[in-house]
Amino acid sequence: MLSSKAPRSTATRLFAAGAVLTLGALSLSACGGSSPSASSTGTASGEKVGVSLIVKTTTNPFFVAMEDGAKKAAAAEGVDLKLAAGKADGDEDTQIQAIENAISKGDKGILITPNGPSVVDALKKAKDAGLFVIALDTPPDPADAADITFATDNFAAGELIGKWTAAQLEGKKATIALVDLFDDKVVSVDYNRDQGFLTGLGIDTADKKKNGDEAKTGKYTGGKGGEYEIVGSQASQGAEDGGRTAMETLLSKNPNINVVYTINEPAAAGAFEALKSAGKEKDVLVVSVDGGCPGVNNVKSGVIGATAQQYPVKMAELGVKAIVDLAKTGQKPANSPGLDFYNTGVELVTDKPVDGVKSITTTEASDICWGK
Repeated sequence: MLSSKAPRSTATRLFAAGAVLTLGALSLSACGGSSPSASSTGTASGEKVGVSLIVKTTTNPFFVAMEDGAKKAAAAEGVDLKLAAGKADGDEDTQIQAIENAISKGDKGILITPNGPSVVDALKKAKDAGLFVIALDTPPDPADAADITFATDNFAAGELIGKWTAAQLEGKKATIALVDLFDDKVVSVDYNRDQGFLTGLGIDTADKKKNGDEAKTGKYTGGKGGEYEIVGSQASQGAEDGGRTAMETLLSKNPNINVVYTINEPAAAGAFEALKSAGKEKDVLVVSVDGGCPGVNNVKSGVIGATAQQYPVKMAELGVKAIVDLAKTGQKPANSPGLDFYNTGVELVTDKPVDGVKSITTTEASDICWGK
């Protein structure tokens, strides 16, 4: 939800207005049949709508914010909300058990940020049992394992920070380190951000659904253009300690790294600590995706040069509302026009704007970080 602080800049007020309009006018498509009458807090029978929110982990503040958004929406809508989370990013087994629990409890729907491909069969089982499955932030693979996804356009998020980086380089050679999410499984949020970043930088990618198969040297065409070298990619598990270890490994391969892409802001914070320990922190552009309040503060302080801000509270609020609307009216949410998911928006956050790349300042981003 958005802050009521005042005054705000024009850009912030426009964003807030757009978010309110989105919440109030979520595009719906009829699924057929007549619409049953219902109370304002439950189904036609007066029972509360059961919803399970299953996040990747609660060690990442992004998913804590998502839980908070779901709790507020559930309280407003009279929803019986159950919360579950993986023990760590990538923990599929705990998520599968939570899906099984939602089925056995007779929930109306599931909201999930999938931890990997192994959850797909359980999601299909939930759909077969009549539950409405909404993916948040991370679409499953295949995408139709969920009925719909509410998410950031992760490729666009990566592309924004790639374009910003290219402009900042001003034609200098880019010696690039990629701090990704996993090296033992493939998830769309991982390859979309990575491949979007390289595309924004102006580097040809081979398979857009695979990290690491692009040419390791060549020319980037973004900004003024120049030579590039990709030192390598390392998994971080999306965690600060993982980001630090990944950065240490990459620096051992090439101490001249001057561009660091990170999957998220905890990984960016860890990478920066490794750079600082090596005395390299002033010579490197670090970019990331998330836009949480701590991450925005890290942009303001110079730890991160730019980040792409997404809105997990909005994802959760829209997800809860969609399941309640389905229970009350029999209507289902629809994808954003031209996309195979519902786009919850993204903004580039930096205090060093560049021509041709729309951005907001850290002051503006602080007012709306994660939809507060």
